[in-house]
Amino acid sequence: SDQINLRQIEMVDSMHKWNREALVINVRRKISISNPLLLCLPLTHSDLFQCSLPDKRVFAIRGMSPDIMRLIIEFAYTGSVSVTTENVQELLLAADRLNVMDVVQNCCDFLGEQLCAENCIGIFRFTDIVFSTKLQRKAYRYMVDHFEEVAHHEEFLHLPLQQLIDILERDDLNVRNESVAFEAVLRWIDHVPEERKAHLAVLLSKVRLALTTRVYMRLNVLSNELVNTNAECLTMAWDSLEAISHIRTSRPSVAHLSKPDARPRLPNAILLAIGGWSDGEPNNGIQAYDIRADYWINMTNNCERPRAYHGSAVLNGSIYCIGGSNRVEYFNSVRRFDLSTCVWQEAASMCHRRCYLSVTVLGESIYALGGFDGCTWLSSAERYRPETNQWSLIAPMQEVRSDASSTTLHNKVYICGGFKGNKCLQTAECYNPETNQWTMISPMNSRRSGLGIVAYAGRVYAVGGFDGTDCLYSAEAYDPENNSWHEVSPMWTPRSNFGGCCVQPADTGLSQSAALQQ
Repeated sequence: SDQINLRQIEMVDSMHKWNREALVINVRRKISISNPLLLCLPLTHSDLFQCSLPDKRVFAIRGMSPDIMRLIIEFAYTGSVSVTTENVQELLLAADRLNVMDVVQNCCDFLGEQLCAENCIGIFRFTDIVFSTKLQRKAYRYMVDHFEEVAHHEEFLHLPLQQLIDILERDDLNVRNESVAFEAVLRWIDHVPEERKAHLAVLLSKVRLALTTRVYMRLNVLSNELVNTNAECLTMAWDSLEAISHIRTSRPSVAHLSKPDARPRLPNAILLAIGGWSDGEPNNGIQAYDIRADYWINMTNNCERPRAYHGSAVLNGSIYCIGGSNRVEYFNSVRRFDLSTCVWQEAASMCHRRCYLSVTVLGESIYALGGFDGCTWLSSAERYRPETNQWSLIAPMQEVRSDASSTTLHNKVYICGGFKGNKCLQTAECYNPETNQWTMISPMNSRRSGLGIVAYAGRVYAVGGFDGTDCLYSAEAYDPENNSWHEVSPMWTPRSNFGGCCVQPADTGLSQSAALQQ
């Protein structure tokens, strides 16, 4: 066992140096620990320690290295711990063994931030040893959301059978098409073919082969040797081929699509169009676009009142529809749409009525900025926290703005352009939530109302809009480092009052939902 000499432990802060007489061990009876360590180690196991010298200054701690014990002792006095890729596994095991739950949480948070396609399965299985519900769910969610990438890494080949079955049968498994799932099954079996080929039938039953094509079925499934030599698998393959023919030649029925091999998986990203103007008046329509199926679905709830010129935001699995107008009233109301239940609920109302407002999300808060209340163009701004279901006013903007656009970058809120009652604006400003202050930044090169704003690669992009005379093709980008705007390639079509979002490149495995208002 490793030994820790107390004289070798040096605390960074001299005020928190370990009193070398503080740890006294009586092997037969108890362990007495100084106050900081007592708070740090709520459950101390006496079998971890073994007195090795009569002067009781050197202790043998089984199964724990001196460096890791040093980190835990320092945490007891400083309340902080340095977690790295090199020490996280050993530190987590030691902290779990000593029941130092704050260190356990720090390690789990660190592992959660390091999740990638190469390690998510290993981290998920590690939670069987050191139990963390939060980390376990996060790792499992990563596996489901990035299955195509995960299936190409070594860890996937060691995934237990039942866990693979559980993943394949999920409706929300993120695969571009079912060929990804089928080929992943073949790759998993091929790792230990003699042992695993007996599991092909149960795994194939979880793959939705009827969502592939007839060509793929004939060239890749029916011609596969493992499928051909397994009567049960061959029957499933022919049934799926028949289902494909039925889907292609006629509109599939609900009963047909409820079959396990033909039921579409849930999209991992959707585009929502909420309310806006239709046939010359506000409407309450909601249409959802399924990116995977290339199909629009009407999700309108006729109990919802018509709303236009509102703001919308996505936060924690819910869509927030904020403010707006129906031509008669100007709203301060907020409606929340739960994407998991497809149910609308009333959220807390804003402090001010606002239409033509700008809405953005920073951290766990929604910001509603400026707008028009039916009488006055507004400079006021407010923030909503879902955990308390409350809006609170923040510092007002330095410029009155409606029909502006906002985004977030580097933990700040940026708002650009807009209309102030008599002219379109080219000014822009940013808000720092830590100081509750707005700061004017360099003005844009063009006046823009009804523009689109997105943050990407460390820049804020302002696109299109209306300058008081014309709708604009042009676009420009703001660099916070030198506080300057520069022109970028223009759009093909002039436009204003449109929605925009930044979509991550496909090879990252990431996706982004967007809510647009017409």
